[in-house]
Amino acid sequence: MAKVALAEPLVLENATLKIDVDNYEAAVAEVAIVPTTPRSSVSFKGIDGGTYNKPTQGASEWVCNLTYAQDWAEPTSLSNYLLEHEGETVPAVFVPEAGSGLPSFAVDLTVAPGQIGGPVDQVLTASVSLGCTKPVKGATV
Repeated sequence: MAKVALAEPLVLENATLKIDVDNYEAAVAEVAIVPTTPRSSVSFKGIDGGTYNKPTQGASEWVCNLTYAQDWAEPTSLSNYLLEHEGETVPAVFVPEAGSGLPSFAVDLTVAPGQIGGPVDQVLTASVSLGCTKPVKGATV
């Protein structure tokens, strides 16, 4: 078995995030496209005491977690976009490190609004989990 070296860990610092037709990386502090894979098992026990167990695994379901600064003053802000387009399915492209030659990841997001407001004397942020399709790895950028 070959030992696979880690070339260079990725640091999220020059990413881009396009949702529908606009880029929102200036407002976003976190992007994570996360799978959840359902696992269970089926079993049978006969009257002779013999058992049968079989683990099962379903298809992964995906979400795109975003953490962003709230901005209600700018009409085209991410805060306003999420509120105004709730329930719509829109294309999105995430590039973890723009200009590096690394791939992009395209998904279709189901828009949900984020939090409004928060604690005093702090930048108001919000976190939202948007349902999405399995990411499609795209051309390097």
